[in-house]
Amino acid sequence: MADSAHVYPEGCYFQSPEDIRDKHITVMGLGLNGGGEASVRFFLSHGAYVTVTDMKSREELEPTILALSADKMLDRSRLSYVLGEHRLQDFAEADCVIKNPGIRYEGNKYLAAAKHIETDLSVFLHFTKAPIIAVTGSKGKSSTASAIYHGLQKAGFTPFLGGNITVSPLSFLDRTDGMTPVVLELSSWQLRDLRGRKALRPKVAVITKILPDHQNWYGNMDSYVDDKRLIYADQGKDDFLILSSDPDGYKEECADKRPGCSSWSDDFAQDAAATVLRVCSTGRLPANCYGAFIRQNKDGSLSGMTNLPFSMRSKYAQTHAIENEQVLGKLLVPGKHMMANALAAALAMQMYGITPAQIADVLAEWPGIPHRLEAFHKWVSPTDGRRLIFFNDSCATVPEAAAAASQAFGTGIILITGGTDKDLDFLPLARAISGEDGSSYKLKELYLLAGTGTDKLMTLLDARHIAYRGPFDSLEALLKELKQNLAAPDAKTIYGVQGSKKSLPVVFSPGATSFGMFQNEFDRGEKFKKAVKGLFF
Repeated sequence: MADSAHVYPEGCYFQSPEDIRDKHITVMGLGLNGGGEASVRFFLSHGAYVTVTDMKSREELEPTILALSADKMLDRSRLSYVLGEHRLQDFAEADCVIKNPGIRYEGNKYLAAAKHIETDLSVFLHFTKAPIIAVTGSKGKSSTASAIYHGLQKAGFTPFLGGNITVSPLSFLDRTDGMTPVVLELSSWQLRDLRGRKALRPKVAVITKILPDHQNWYGNMDSYVDDKRLIYADQGKDDFLILSSDPDGYKEECADKRPGCSSWSDDFAQDAAATVLRVCSTGRLPANCYGAFIRQNKDGSLSGMTNLPFSMRSKYAQTHAIENEQVLGKLLVPGKHMMANALAAALAMQMYGITPAQIADVLAEWPGIPHRLEAFHKWVSPTDGRRLIFFNDSCATVPEAAAAASQAFGTGIILITGGTDKDLDFLPLARAISGEDGSSYKLKELYLLAGTGTDKLMTLLDARHIAYRGPFDSLEALLKELKQNLAAPDAKTIYGVQGSKKSLPVVFSPGATSFGMFQNEFDRGEKFKKAVKGLFF
């Protein structure tokens, strides 16, 4: 059953940017990924007194503190730090607390003591006049948001990209107006902090495929999904909601299933006021649905096609009686799941009046984003001339994402996976590795990074008699063994004979979180890239 989430008052504590001056603001959580830093900059620049409180130490937060200290434009006489602890008075005496979305309101004595609570997102949404394209989901939301931003930019718009993608929208608030579309990637936690505020009404909302995630935080799927619903809760009939049409675990995961629903997206569509469009990666769209689908061509390649109501088709399609228009061809980023993300982006772009032909052209140039199947290094073995290409997929934090990565390249790969558990089921990854789910490509080799999630995965692998190396307590130890194995006498037997121009993909797709060994998934990805470049030179 869904939990009892806190409902915030409608509107915003601040009536205008001028209303911020001389207010006492507590920023809860400085962090290292930009959100807390952007809030400090924003409120200082508007004349507030700012107290930053964080459970991390000054040493842990040093990069962010140094960046603020180096900014001569900030009045740092109005800035103070309380680090390594939270003090009740910093919350009770503040005019407003700017909350970190990763901290639960429920049961938190500090937040309960606050007079008013906002987030960087709620303040941004209250002040901006920009049209909003909002993206959430369990897998693919960052890639989808990035593809939309790239497409709008290449099509001649002046868009901005922020939210969970580590850029606070407060950092670009002053540059937005009614003509600058803003693409926001929103986590379930960020959406939860908007409950009751009536602050979010996106012109286009996208929910990518729903999978179990953050169950250590939520405890059940219904609570997790109820936060996702907030992305479309205040949309109207003139807005658009883009949903997946692919199968998911709704029938097993939902505690209160609706009649006629076989997926979470079916459930969303039933109570959405916006015009609903669907994206299908497994074949044609279901009957009575409009949207986009992936078509397999005669030569085996894939294309993204739309099937829209007549009034929403391009002028060319209307005048030439064309029902299905191509919006995607070959992409730079591998994998059918990445094509599904790009297809959702293509639909969002078409809702902004961009023609299908132009969408196909600009998305063909989309390079993807860091930490999502990011190709970053090539290496040629000095022993046998074998070519390797390394991919960083560190933001694959659920087992299903790692499973998709294992099949994204049209060939067998070397997969590096594993990490910290967040109360998720690793069976989808084990089934993809074993081929039980119909996966076509068998791994060349499997390397495991240590963690509580890895322990669960190993149990499943052992039951299927699947060989693996590890688990390793560090990336460096893992990569050293990989390099040794590539030079071993039986390398050709394990990895196959490679042609002079064909590279074997080495893919780091953890399918788990990073806590313990790394600060977060971004830190994990950067350290993986550094370790690879240090060893494979």
